[in-house]
Amino acid sequence: MAARKTRVRRPLATALALFAVVAPLASSVAASPAASAAEAAGTVDPTRAGAQWIDENTVAWDLPDAAGTRHALVYAADGRLTVRDGELAGEGRRIRLTPAEGGLTGAQREKYPHLKGYAAFTVDPRDRGQARRALTGQVVAVREDTGGKLLDATGVQTQGVLDDLYSAAATEAKLGPRFRHGRTSLAVWAPTAQSVALELGGRTVPMRRDDAGGVWSVSGPRAWEGKPYRYVVKVWAPSVQKIVTNKVTDPYSTALTADSARSLAVDLDDPALAPAGWDRLRKPRATPLRDAQIQELHIRDFSVEDRTSRHPGEYRAFTDKASDGMKHLRKLAQAGTSYVHLLPASDFGIVPERRDDQAKPDCDLTAPAPDSEEQQACVAEAAVKDGYNWGYDPVHYTVPEGSYASDPDGTRRTVEFRQMVQGLNGSGLRTVMDVVYNHTVASGQADESVLDKIVPGYYHRLLADGTVANSTCCANTATENAMMGKLVVDSVVTWAKEYKVDGFRFDLMGHHPKANIVAVRKALDALTPKKDGVDGKKVVLYGEGWNFGEVADDARFVQATQKNMAGTGVATFSDRSRDAVRGGSPFDEDPGVQGFASGLYTDPNASKANGTKAEQKARLLHYQDLLKVGLTGNLASYTFTDSAGRRVKGSQVDYNGSPAGYAAAPGDALSYADAHDNESLYDALAFKLPAGTSPADRARMQVLAMATATLAQGPSLSQAGSDLLRSKSLDRNSFDSGDWFNAIHWSCRDGNGFGRGLPVAADNKAKWSYAKPLLASTALNPGCREIDGASAAYRDLVKLRASEPAFSLDTAAEVQSRLSFPLSGTDAETPGVVTMRVGDLVVVFNATPDAQEQRVPGPKDAAYRLHPVQAKGADATVKASSYERKTGTFTVPARTVAVFERR
Repeated sequence: MAARKTRVRRPLATALALFAVVAPLASSVAASPAASAAEAAGTVDPTRAGAQWIDENTVAWDLPDAAGTRHALVYAADGRLTVRDGELAGEGRRIRLTPAEGGLTGAQREKYPHLKGYAAFTVDPRDRGQARRALTGQVVAVREDTGGKLLDATGVQTQGVLDDLYSAAATEAKLGPRFRHGRTSLAVWAPTAQSVALELGGRTVPMRRDDAGGVWSVSGPRAWEGKPYRYVVKVWAPSVQKIVTNKVTDPYSTALTADSARSLAVDLDDPALAPAGWDRLRKPRATPLRDAQIQELHIRDFSVEDRTSRHPGEYRAFTDKASDGMKHLRKLAQAGTSYVHLLPASDFGIVPERRDDQAKPDCDLTAPAPDSEEQQACVAEAAVKDGYNWGYDPVHYTVPEGSYASDPDGTRRTVEFRQMVQGLNGSGLRTVMDVVYNHTVASGQADESVLDKIVPGYYHRLLADGTVANSTCCANTATENAMMGKLVVDSVVTWAKEYKVDGFRFDLMGHHPKANIVAVRKALDALTPKKDGVDGKKVVLYGEGWNFGEVADDARFVQATQKNMAGTGVATFSDRSRDAVRGGSPFDEDPGVQGFASGLYTDPNASKANGTKAEQKARLLHYQDLLKVGLTGNLASYTFTDSAGRRVKGSQVDYNGSPAGYAAAPGDALSYADAHDNESLYDALAFKLPAGTSPADRARMQVLAMATATLAQGPSLSQAGSDLLRSKSLDRNSFDSGDWFNAIHWSCRDGNGFGRGLPVAADNKAKWSYAKPLLASTALNPGCREIDGASAAYRDLVKLRASEPAFSLDTAAEVQSRLSFPLSGTDAETPGVVTMRVGDLVVVFNATPDAQEQRVPGPKDAAYRLHPVQAKGADATVKASSYERKTGTFTVPARTVAVFERR
């Protein structure tokens, strides 16, 4: 993930307790001296929401034995239920509750597993039918003794009952702006609102509520099209404990004014928003997910320092065919790269969208020394208001970000995003969008909050006390709730249809239910060229299937995690090979922990964190087993002999206590050696390779590390610029580190970004003592020979992978029968070398600083030669690889991956 890291009385008298359900709760009832201060500070707190109304007739509440006490929901349209001296005060109405024998039903526990230990209460039959009215105001759950003394009071979470009452109709509703028969219609889901109006063109127009779905709508003339608008929503807001009137933009916005101030009533089918040729756009041939070779790219990084680009930092930079960046992308496409994955490009907060409002570092960043603190201090000072952020701070999910447009105030962002897609498609590349539906930049009544101002307490995942979970860094959304799940599906379909996006990468997908991602897949599969202008079955999906936070281990639902998504056609990032290649983990205190491609055991550095020689060897051999599993596509069922000589399945190889193999078929797991998160691959190797390693050898290890992903079964991803040895000057989390540390340098004459000063202190200061001597060393600055050579060698590998069917096996059974590791677990297995046979190919990954011989058993008449792509390719060193037929020996130079084909 790429994360932003800047960034609740009086007792009810006996007579009152026996009132009819519509009787008011009098605020003048005398106070009971029995109410203790401890109770007031503990369980009597309606500002918290410890009870959960899960369906129309059931409340779940984490209470002790309910015997001898009475329970109710008290609701007030004016939102003035409060606590005074531990007692409830205010005018309210009651819904009586009866303890349910046996607690929650089996079906309820299955739907809400995190509530399985809660007591269950059933709404009294006499009081049923009040839910819709109660939900438009404040709701408090109370527990009293038989004499009416208040024992507990808490606010109530209402997501479950809202879904129970409204979702059947609401999920079928068309929300946002619509244009038909010369009329403009707007609709918003706001079932708890007391009123909703449309603010447009200097007028406030009342909206009509549909009681079945809780949707408010209004229709007006076509003249409304293009006009700024907001909704005026009067609603109970738990975050501030009062009724508020919010003026808020549309969650289903299709266009915005600058800085998301207003929604625009825009018809995306308007021909004026289509760039020339949009309706005739010819896409490159669709590549199946299992064969996808992906370049991960930040829109601003791509061109902001490219002197040959006419539109630096903009969507339109991808239309600059003669720029160095576009030339490079075309070379990658010609080699076999199939997709460009764009970091988030939907509307996000943090960055001022107008260029005149964006700050710039007020210093000469080129003057200080390469290991100075000055650059990062200057960048950090401007970061709050500069034009840079990764974009993982979503505000509106279905509108292009304005800061990448030539004019953020209107529809240029729509036109120019489409031009970007055209430019990439015209260069032979399909487009993937990084989407961030797992959180929003803000919640509650904050300025950039949208969803929570319309249906407070619904769209975000709440913890047991009613506070918003933020395990993803910001306000977690509750994609398990029907209307948040619908928003995800509707948004993805809009991007696919209206912007012709070819794939989606889900940020922190493990925080989504599996069912939600499967629903996205189903909705896309239903799109057809004839009906929708796009073949949805060819749209690829993948995401981060990490398992953590309040949803971990399927605590609330079956998550879209690595193990759960196997077999769905949606891939997940595999961290197994990444960590084996680099060494350690991205969070090691000492960044010098080595791995397969960074010299562990075979070329040790000075770090004591690597352990003894024997420990290094054992860990390296285990890393090699992780790599073998990764090369199969992380298949759970794949059986092989591990480095200890045991016959194991991929699922039996340990990865930090979890199975290394989790995939059901090639394409379930996505391989990578680096991405935008954590240090770039070059920077990780800078920390890990011995300090004296030459730039030439560093470049070779970079290519070898990337090869472990490129030549694996299934899709692979590389951070854009990694083939050019891209560095961020050792920054491990450059989400807000500005152009200085993040920009890609397409020309080798501009270097690779290394030595631009110490990385930003906020996320890197703890590593400065390791970073400073590296940045000061000129030995780590590669020249054109290393940069261009690494890039050309990488393109050869991509071309080789794309041209050989052996790297594109369809099923786990094919992988099992055609792919093997002939030296694994034998005396001939060499630490630092992995040898793989796949079809008629033999691949040798030699990560050691010495040439290696690999004697592979096989038919006596077998004859191999270096694959023609490498034999005629750019890497002179690999051409020294050889095969000796008489002994079946492959010889491969140091720090080289060589692919041999059978003649």
